[in-house]
Amino acid sequence: MPDRNQAALDFLLTRRSRPSKTLRAPAPDADQLRVLLTAAARSPDHGKLEPWRFIVLQGAALQRMADAVAACGLRLGKDEETRAKARAAFADSPLCVAVIEVHKPSEKIPALEQTYSAGAVCLALLNAALADGWGANWLSGWASHDRGFLTEALALGENERVAGFLHIGTETSTPPDRPRPDLDAITTWLSE
Repeated sequence: MPDRNQAALDFLLTRRSRPSKTLRAPAPDADQLRVLLTAAARSPDHGKLEPWRFIVLQGAALQRMADAVAACGLRLGKDEETRAKARAAFADSPLCVAVIEVHKPSEKIPALEQTYSAGAVCLALLNAALADGWGANWLSGWASHDRGFLTEALALGENERVAGFLHIGTETSTPPDRPRPDLDAITTWLSE
């Protein structure tokens, strides 16, 4: 039998994201966040390309993002309720880390595998924050798929896009658990 890290397994079997609307200050300070980012950067990365980077949004930057997402929603014809909800995700957030997928030219590593790596970074950052006792939520949203928003609000290059916005803070309420997948319905066992 392999050595088991029961605490880590128990955490993974019971982990639960916290809705971003329930997160408030305080959020991790720079030193605490550096630990979480270090954990996230240990994600699988075929070819050691580092096809991702981080943008830490806090204070006035979050208010600027809130205004930018509202303006993007207006430009895209989103209704007022949709714009207000997207705006609040940034305006009310104590800290947000944008995980930016950076496609890098590679003859060996397909773009899709670089996308998977960026997704793994998002999940690793989410789990690191939760394991460290913070509330955290991984969001994307319609604005993260709009090239104008990515260019104007985050100054992203053509080879970059948002893999996720990770909101991190102190949770104000514990949400009820949600139904989980029926493992038997989604698992095929092959032995031959």
